Amino acid sequence: MSYSEEVREQAREIIARYPEGRQRSALLPMLHLVQSVDGYVTPEGIAFCAETIGITKAQVAAVSTFYTMYKREATGDFLVSVCTNTLCDVMGGQRAFDALSEYLEVGDNETTPDGKITLEHAECLAACDYAPVMTVNYEFYDKTDPDAAVALAKSLQNDERPRPTRGARLCTLKELSKQLAGWDEDRPGAVGDTASGDASLAGARLAAEAGVTAGTPDPETPLIKKEDAS
Repeated sequence: MSYSEEVREQAREIIARYPEGRQRSALLPMLHLVQSVDGYVTPEGIAFCAETIGITKAQVAAVSTFYTMYKREATGDFLVSVCTNTLCDVMGGQRAFDALSEYLEVGDNETTPDGKITLEHAECLAACDYAPVMTVNYEFYDKTDPDAAVALAKSLQNDERPRPTRGARLCTLKELSKQLAGWDEDRPGAVGDTASGDASLAGARLAAEAGVTAGTPDPETPLIKKEDAS
């Protein structure tokens, strides 16, 4: 597709964030930008990133296939990821995935015909203390089960956005990609519900009780190149 002048201006804004000679560092947010437009990283998006940054399409494709947050096939508005790794599996993660698969009539990495939901296995969502967990566009829904998982899917099909267990309010994959490209959340009150889970704060509480704090970094500390450190 041909990208609008607005998108091209946003791409230039991204590149301008980086020092001269370091424009290649703009690739990650640039990939999020094209994903926010197309819903996934298309061949046209790869060509756009390559041309704008001044690198090859092969270099862009290599990065886009390395990170799982960049989707290379059409993806639904809501990416539903169910952890089926060891602990979540033992706690019922696979059963939740199977219930969703049966209800949505799609398998792993498949999208419903209406383009609304893509279902995927997740190797690990780094939330074992809330197992079994699932995410929708990377927002957490903790301690799920087959019934809760299907109920969540039904809500998404009804254009509802159930509040995640933790974190900001739910947004679409395109809206999320725009944020990851570096633009502030522009939905009124979208981050008003941000909260942390109790288990996630256990370490911070123990540190506070023990009087342990992190050292204050000195912003004037020079960055030493490897060749200068010898």
